[in-house]
Amino acid sequence: MKKQHQADLALLLVTVGWGASFILTKNALKDLDTFNFLALRFLSAFFISALVFIKRFKSLNKRTLISSIIIGTILFTGYALQTIGLHYTSVSKSAFITGFAVVLVPMFTSLMNKQWPEKSALLGSLYAFIGIGLLSLNDASGPNIGDLLTLIAAIAFAYQIITVGIFTDSTDSLLLGILQIGVVGMWSLFATFMFESPVVPTGVSLWTNLLILSIVCTCGAFITQSVAQQYTTATHTALIYSGEPVFASIFAYFWVGEMLSTRGLIGAGLILTGMLVAELDLKALLKGNKEQLRAEGQELKAKA
Repeated sequence: MKKQHQADLALLLVTVGWGASFILTKNALKDLDTFNFLALRFLSAFFISALVFIKRFKSLNKRTLISSIIIGTILFTGYALQTIGLHYTSVSKSAFITGFAVVLVPMFTSLMNKQWPEKSALLGSLYAFIGIGLLSLNDASGPNIGDLLTLIAAIAFAYQIITVGIFTDSTDSLLLGILQIGVVGMWSLFATFMFESPVVPTGVSLWTNLLILSIVCTCGAFITQSVAQQYTTATHTALIYSGEPVFASIFAYFWVGEMLSTRGLIGAGLILTGMLVAELDLKALLKGNKEQLRAEGQELKAKA
């Protein structure tokens, strides 16, 4: 199996884990304040992964440390806004709006390269915006604060994917994944002492949620992402992540019986369509299909 295929498979497993993380987070927020929860999740993940890869820290250098601080700060912004938003919106809506990051990655990448975004990226964004409107707008009150915060979080997540792609080739990618987790944990710890009354929970079910989130959805996910993106592009990574809201809705349905309305399902479908349109090179795909059909036609003529 090629390294890119291995990377893609690893990122797909990350996507499944992140799909489950929405419902686990929603459950944990019943007992913990936002930053208190994030501090426990990310600091636990950092210390676990640091212990496992303690020998790797001998190769830590200034570039990897600075890169980790930049990426970790962006990631903290995204998770803080998304987690606060989950107090006010549903698991399915949060997941699908977060998925808008997939559309933003190719657009932001084009702008950073001082190029006009591809038509597919613009069309994908249009689909996604309409989908978010259908998913989030209430009949009279408009989008709720949770939806708006989650949309801003999606912008932060898009930049996190892009910055990982920029820094992972010139740094120790494993340390980059571990340290960005630690940066999120430290920012969260600072915020919980500033704005909340932090507690250390004692419930078994809550710690079970936290450990699954820490080990599977944080340690495993971000270390895997940092290593895997050496072998694939930021845009390709974003395309794989488009499955996150789908997995989140599946988990939400079977776990807590949460279902989207008909309008919500249409909106979710438009967001997924926007993701795929933004990521796939439709011209190249159509050209490839035409060439394949032409070759098959010639082969049939030769046999005749």
